[in-house]
Amino acid sequence: MTAPLHPGDVIDNFTTENQDGASVSLSDFAANPTVLFFYPRADTPGCTVEACSFRDAISELKDAGVTVLGISRDTVKAQKKFAEKFHLAYPLLADPDEAICDAFGVIKPKNMYGKMVKGVERNTYLIAPADAEGKQRLLHLWTKVKPEGHAEEVLAYVKEHLPA
Repeated sequence: MTAPLHPGDVIDNFTTENQDGASVSLSDFAANPTVLFFYPRADTPGCTVEACSFRDAISELKDAGVTVLGISRDTVKAQKKFAEKFHLAYPLLADPDEAICDAFGVIKPKNMYGKMVKGVERNTYLIAPADAEGKQRLLHLWTKVKPEGHAEEVLAYVKEHLPA
């Protein structure tokens, strides 16, 4: 298991596929601050609330110069269906082998109807643009996120802490 990340920590680059099956890397978005939000499963109630709240805040986040990326253990096909169903206008990343989830330490034991299972903890990472050495660092972390109002919370933080 990966040690918890803290503000200032370097975020390792990763590559995976987006909802369209295109290969993308975190470094592709290194020019801007990036919101990377992990969610348990596409098209489930809480994940839909969270994803749609980012959809509804996307214009303001883009105006603030921020890129938004959603990521879960879902397949490319499931991400595509989720994005189309809810008109999500930002990339959804597929991590079916859990490599990225493991790297960020979001796989946690959860109690599902009395049975312990491995699940994704809903965490959001605000990642700085690359520095002169090309390294991206963690600016802020939200853990055990509640879906309702989370995108607004992220937007408020961005407006208060990032230069316009």
